Amino acid sequence: MKKTSLLILLIFTLLFSLQCNSSNPNNSERPDFALVIHGGAGTILKKNMTDEQEKAYRDILEKALRTGEKILVDGGSSLDAVVEVITLMEDSPLFNAGKGAVFTHEGKNELDASLMNGSDLNVGAVAGVTRIKNPIQLTRRVMENSPHVLFARDGAEAFAATQGIDLVDPAYFHTEKRWKSLQKVLQKEAAEKSAYIKTSSDEQKFGTVGCLALDKNGDLAAGTSTGGMTNKRFGRVGDSPIIGAGTYANNQTCAVSATGHGEYFIRNMVAYDISAMMEYKNLSVEQAAAKAIAKVGAMKATGGVIALDKNGNIAMPFNTEGMYRGYIVAGENPVVKIYKDN
Repeated sequence: MKKTSLLILLIFTLLFSLQCNSSNPNNSERPDFALVIHGGAGTILKKNMTDEQEKAYRDILEKALRTGEKILVDGGSSLDAVVEVITLMEDSPLFNAGKGAVFTHEGKNELDASLMNGSDLNVGAVAGVTRIKNPIQLTRRVMENSPHVLFARDGAEAFAATQGIDLVDPAYFHTEKRWKSLQKVLQKEAAEKSAYIKTSSDEQKFGTVGCLALDKNGDLAAGTSTGGMTNKRFGRVGDSPIIGAGTYANNQTCAVSATGHGEYFIRNMVAYDISAMMEYKNLSVEQAAAKAIAKVGAMKATGGVIALDKNGNIAMPFNTEGMYRGYIVAGENPVVKIYKDN
């Protein structure tokens, strides 16, 4: 009887040890590379998605993963991968970034983006630009060719001109789908005689895009790009271009990109909070990311994050019906998900 009890105790001790090791990033073996992406979180239900629509999203997400994979396999940097992947997603009208950006109250497209290098904590960000085809590319120029970290509006576009970045006609960003979304909200404002109505969760799907990468050198990078919120006014800027709120990367801990109701991600400094909980409380990336989203949820706000730690462990928590997301790790096939279960 005593031998049986001792054997059971030893088995439970072994299982507990394995569980601790699997959730402790310090004991994980780092893969050659890893890449994680998101295309926004919101009311994304399978019943509201046609087979063609779902295939379109899954195809572009897998294409983004394969694009980043090729760069990382060939020895490219995490920064290279993040910029190229987000550029591809900005060029797709499916996401609320770049070509698919939503409209402001005044009928404009104002874009925000940020980029962070985990090896030296260098950053670049732009806010409220209206003529930059790929804002993520401009963030890298800000990071590498400027002593500053954040440029806004006309100033950002003036800097872009000095960097040889092509400026496009604002009409480039016009898509009928996003225009109709704005008209729907404006009609609701008129009917309710309200000066300002935010879109509801059903009317607005947070299509912000983000990418995280871990390269062969062990360097992390994070980037985020967005068109903001439909019907935003007065030069509103959300969390995406705010380092520590919507984007963060630190080789000592993790890389993070967020999507959701930006005001609450700023209030909670979600991206940095995840890194801080890992550094100061020794939480795993999964634990820290879950706690950060729980804080946002406690304020009755919605959204999600993708997080990638220095050892290639991945977390993708969200508190909405779905989040366009995916990842690829060296030697494995890409994984793409849209809904809570898949």
